[in-house]
Amino acid sequence: MLHALHPELYHTLLGTLFIGVEHPVSSTEIPIHQYRGIKYASVSTRFRPSKLFATYPRRTDATKYGPICPQRRLKKSLEEELFGLSEVDIPHEAFKQNEFECLNMNITCPAGVDSHSRLPVMVWIHGGGDRGTGSSWVYDGAALVRKSVLLRKPVIVVSLNFRLGLFGFAASPTIQSDNKASGNSGVGNYGLRDQRVALEWIHHYIVGFGGDPSNVTLFGESSGAADILSHLLSAENETRPLFHRAILQSAVIDFNVPNVSSAGWQLSRIMSALRVSNLDELRALEAEKLVPYGHLLRVVDDGIFLRQGWRDAIAPSDAHHNHHRLDELNHLSEALAGPGHLSPHGHTPGHTPGHKSVRTSVVSTPLRSGGSTPVLHLPHNLQPLIIGDGTADSLLWSLPASMWTAPAVVRRLKAVCQSLSRASHFLHAYDISSYTPEQEITGRVLDLINDARIAWPTECVAQGAKMARGGHGVWRYVFDQEGPVRGMPHHAADLIYLFDNVPLPACSQSSECSIDFYDGPFDVDDDEEMDVKFEPICLDNDDRFEEDDAWGMTSPVNEWSYARVRDTIQERWIAFANGEAPWDEDKVFVFGPEGETGERSRAIFEGRRHKAMWRDVLEPLGMPLVQKIGVELSRGPPIS
Repeated sequence: MLHALHPELYHTLLGTLFIGVEHPVSSTEIPIHQYRGIKYASVSTRFRPSKLFATYPRRTDATKYGPICPQRRLKKSLEEELFGLSEVDIPHEAFKQNEFECLNMNITCPAGVDSHSRLPVMVWIHGGGDRGTGSSWVYDGAALVRKSVLLRKPVIVVSLNFRLGLFGFAASPTIQSDNKASGNSGVGNYGLRDQRVALEWIHHYIVGFGGDPSNVTLFGESSGAADILSHLLSAENETRPLFHRAILQSAVIDFNVPNVSSAGWQLSRIMSALRVSNLDELRALEAEKLVPYGHLLRVVDDGIFLRQGWRDAIAPSDAHHNHHRLDELNHLSEALAGPGHLSPHGHTPGHTPGHKSVRTSVVSTPLRSGGSTPVLHLPHNLQPLIIGDGTADSLLWSLPASMWTAPAVVRRLKAVCQSLSRASHFLHAYDISSYTPEQEITGRVLDLINDARIAWPTECVAQGAKMARGGHGVWRYVFDQEGPVRGMPHHAADLIYLFDNVPLPACSQSSECSIDFYDGPFDVDDDEEMDVKFEPICLDNDDRFEEDDAWGMTSPVNEWSYARVRDTIQERWIAFANGEAPWDEDKVFVFGPEGETGERSRAIFEGRRHKAMWRDVLEPLGMPLVQKIGVELSRGPPIS
């Protein structure tokens, strides 16, 4: 007999009674329900696309999380490592691993919803590269749902599990032929295709959980944000989009995506290490044996999943021309908006309210009375977009970056650039030479990696998206707020504030507390030498002080600054999901440092990011070369 606190939801279309849980964040006034481990797709064979699943027993137990994709079993997740949490602060989670049963989702919603509620749906795509799960306590959507109800803008949050590593992204001409023989077009990208099938499931069945299938917002961070970008640039998104807005948080953007032949060469090396010679033998191996070899595999350009010309959206061929064209479009749109009419930016000229509404074809129905809020009107496959990055996202790769010596960096850049003048230009810009002091080289390498792999590509995507949308429909932000546990900016710090699940140190209740710097080690998704043991190192993003000097510093993250940033990011993301413009799209929204939030002039980039350097150094070199340099340095030096 299930406990009385287990809510029951009968789904008419699926013909099943889902048994869920009342979430611990619930209160008498705001009860929150969660339905866990709901299977959305099935996998028949390794390295084949998944198929939509919609056959359930008359009663479906949705009180437990489902299996996750096979991955390395480590004490801490990537996010937990980055947050700097001690083991006593991390909830114990023991998920089963099963490559054929890992395609499941968790649905968190306000109590009392039904098929008439039609609430906006926020779908979380987790990051972590070759490991991670949408069922992690870090991503639990209950606090976000509770906040949405308090704001009278209720949403439903869905988190997904999908295939990772070799299981989700293996590709080769042989697998391509095998897929074609089984009636499936394309090869690889199985993890992305799993996400697409999950969106199909949501499109058909989320209405039974109170959701609106015509009002779906994707949001994700790191490799999860990169996955969302792949969906934005997919061929199917041109013909049949299944989501209506997107939020990209610190996406690790890949421009140099391999084709099928290149991916096949990489897979051949893996097969050699596994001592198998054909696809049948590779499929017959136990899943555990494949887990260590998937850390270099992500998206493949198979000519099917991504649309033709997708690279132009990441690296426009004429960046200077595009910047000038954007200025022209902005001026034109203001001129066309006459008095008393909404401009494409969503406000009457001369009036800039705090939360503006702009036109859209997507209409949402609130849980409570109060009407609907229309938002931006764009072509159906050019979804409105929030996109941003953090000031120290490259700390994701601080472990391998710490292994570089100055002479080794110089030699590597010269080898990659294959041009002394190009390499010299790059090295001079980041103040790197063979004589750079040992205590400074790591910080400068991390600056370079940050620009090459996240910061500059993020700006390029934002500019390209804005161009494609006629100069509007893109909202830019920077997240420079310190992580409350480590007391310094770092990759994924925004997740602490957005989901509000991380236990905060006692000193965050006071403005006077010292920083305990995280002493690693970090996990590195694309480091080829995963079995090499590195000595942990801890540096801030620009190497302003050494590790020993950090002790006794005053943390900028007190109770006030934490609550201010948390409330602001939650409110803006929820407003966007409800069909509102989150801020003036001609401005940049800042989160931090030290609790600062608000709209700022776009000139903020000149001080907070290396925008002049991007224009003068990175643009002339081109995205392919810049990203190749960034990836090479983020892997660390070759280890003999």
